[in-house]
Parts: sequence; structure tokens; C-alpha cells
Amino acid sequence: MPAFTDDHSAEITAALGTLPAGTPVSEVARRLMDLFTSGSIEPGTRLPPERHLASTLGVGRSAVREALAALEILGIVDVRPGSGTYLRGTASDLLPQTLRWGLLIGRQNTAELLELRSGLEIYVARLAAARATPEAIAELSVAVERMSESIGQLTDFARADAEFHQALSTAADNRTLVDLLHVVRSLLQVYADRAVHDEAAARLAIAEHETIFRAVERRDENAAAAAMATHMSTASARLAAEAARPAP
Repeated sequence: MPAFTDDHSAEITAALGTLPAGTPVSEVARRLMDLFTSGSIEPGTRLPPERHLASTLGVGRSAVREALAALEILGIVDVRPGSGTYLRGTASDLLPQTLRWGLLIGRQNTAELLELRSGLEIYVARLAAARATPEAIAELSVAVERMSESIGQLTDFARADAEFHQALSTAADNRTLVDLLHVVRSLLQVYADRAVHDEAAARLAIAEHETIFRAVERRDENAAAAAMATHMSTASARLAAEAARPAP
């Protein structure tokens, strides 16, 4: 097989290895994704042709074609007709797509996602209390104010709530943690947007966010984590109840 420009076939072939006979398309995609997110291949690298990948993996070309099509939909590779298939982004850039696909394939239920989100948010609050810059603390303050101002407009309230948690994640200064939370929040968003139904629930949420903010502001890591744990308990109960409601 003739080589192509900037050929990385040898290193990709060595890294992939052979799969057992009868391997399903999902496992072919997982093997490719493991390599793409390992950080060993530069963004923009052109991948070997389907025939080469199929031979290396020991599977049919149709399995490779379907796996690449799935990864293209997820934004992990870019298939350019007449040119080839290219890797998009860095390992960090690909992490959210990888996790989202893995969670969906695994069919994690809402209760498990809520548990995961709770643990991540509590850790984020602790890190934010230790690492937040004056600018980050100012952003948190603005988000709490917006929540209070939009208490009568639940759509705006939900947006301000999300802004608070995003600002907190940024303040934690851990990119991988931000990526993880982004995935989980995205999967729960369909319920989160409808979870606060009345002013009483909104006022309780504001009070909980205010407590978290004050703990971060005074750099009290334990208090920030405890305040977030309290908030996650009530927020998760609302989300679980919303998820159990019949679809509108």
C-alpha cells in the first residue's frame, strides 16, 4: 500500500494491535478512541485508510467504516472525501465527547448521574475555596445576584444558576474536572431546566448558593464542601423528581 503525506501508519498500527474475531463495531470505536485520547497522536493527523485500519485490527472494513462514522458524529474525527480521515483536537478537547459517548452507551441511569454530579460538585467547591482568584469570586457574586433578580423568571433563574456552577468550576482551576462536570450537566440538563417550579424552591436555591459563595469568599474549604453537599442533596432530589415525571 503506498504511503501518504505525513504518514503515521506505522505508529498508529503499532498502538492499535489486533482485536479478537467477531469484535463488534462499538469495541472497534472504543479501541480507536482510546488511541485518539491518549495524547500520543497530534491533532490534525491523517489516519491510515480504512483498509489499513481493518487489516491492523483484524476486522472487516465495514466495521471500521461504521466506527469512524460514529466518531465523526461525535466530533472526534473529521472525514474529508477525497482526502482522508483526520483527528480533531487534543486529548483534553476530546475528553467531553468520549465521556458523553461512554455514558450513553453504558445507559447510566439518572440516579447514578446525580451521584456522580454531587461528588464532583462538592470537590469543585472545595478546590474553588482554595484557588479562587478575586475575579472568580466577583463572577460568583454576580451570578448569585442574577439569581435573586430573576426569581420571578424561572428560565432566567436556571441560566443564572448554571452560570454560578460554571464560575465555580472555573475557579477550581482543573480542566479535566470541568470537562467531567460539563458532560454530566449536559446529560442532566433536560431535567435541570425544569426542576425549579416555584418561588419557594428558587429562594431555597438562592440561599444555598449564597452559603457556598460566602464559604468560597472566606477561603473555607470544609465549609464550601459542606454547603455544596447540602445544595446537592436538595437539588438532586428535585432533579430526580423531575426525571420521574411523565415527559411533557
